[in-house]
Amino acid sequence: MRVLIVEDEVNLAETLKQILKDNRFDSDICLDGESGLAHALEGAYDLLILDVMLPKIDGFTIVEKLREAESATPILMLTAKSSVEDYVHGLDLGADYYLTKPFEMQELMACVRALTRRRGEVIMDELKFGDLVLNKSTCELECGDRTIRLGKKEFTIMHLLMTNGNVVVSKEQLLKNAWGFDSGAEDNNIEVYISFLRKKLRFLHTRVEIETLRKFGYKLAESRR
Repeated sequence: MRVLIVEDEVNLAETLKQILKDNRFDSDICLDGESGLAHALEGAYDLLILDVMLPKIDGFTIVEKLREAESATPILMLTAKSSVEDYVHGLDLGADYYLTKPFEMQELMACVRALTRRRGEVIMDELKFGDLVLNKSTCELECGDRTIRLGKKEFTIMHLLMTNGNVVVSKEQLLKNAWGFDSGAEDNNIEVYISFLRKKLRFLHTRVEIETLRKFGYKLAESRR
């Protein structure tokens, strides 16, 4: 597996390269958006790790141009921004996952493994788990002929859960992505939105359930009914 890192912070880029090497991933580094886009368009990579704020061409523009060129390379975006609008904007353009700086390296590697497993199966506007479909363009959750629209935080949480599939998503990860690193939100905020999502899943009559793992977080599972 080969990864392209597009990150203008040299120390972070080198750290990412070493972490990937330790986990048996080869990688190349580009320090600006222009060279990053050129390398990404070559189509020789299994994953793109892309910073949002870059010299010459920003990360959002790179995502847009890659998807316009019908590139299916999975894209993991890195950003110091914590606004939900930025997060949703990146996903709408075609990014597959979003990490807010600072992040834990084990969290990064979990994302890398999940996205490279899906190499060649990237769906531009949809995520699927079991009989459930999340439309990234409309923020709608679908099952069969039933559809329900999600709010911004509901969408962010469900997107994280569906991207990770059977892998547990920690409460810290959900808080950071849905509320922002310095928001002051607490565990009970997540519990409220998980409750909202469970009600919507029941409305959809889906086999997919949100499981709680005490002291760890949440993950998706399919019931046998």
